[in-house]
Amino acid sequence: MSNKLFVGGLSWSTTDESLGRAFSAHGEVTEARVVMDRTTGKSRGFGFVTFASEESTRAAKDAMDNAAIDGRNVRVDFATEKPAR
Repeated sequence: MSNKLFVGGLSWSTTDESLGRAFSAHGEVTEARVVMDRTTGKSRGFGFVTFASEESTRAAKDAMDNAAIDGRNVRVDFATEKPAR
């Protein structure tokens, strides 16, 4: 299992920093990234959070699934690797 979580249903105003802060209560966040549309530069409504440890990843998934971030309830799941093209 990777230490990366998928976070869906993000508010358009959520930034990398606010996403990282929301998850940092559950362990050391090594990266938090909101995925942006290449054409418009606006959020696509989802992102990824990577933790330093597997225990923190599991704890954050359990605690943050359906939790509110920037006024929206988010869906959290373990991230899967993108298949090779």
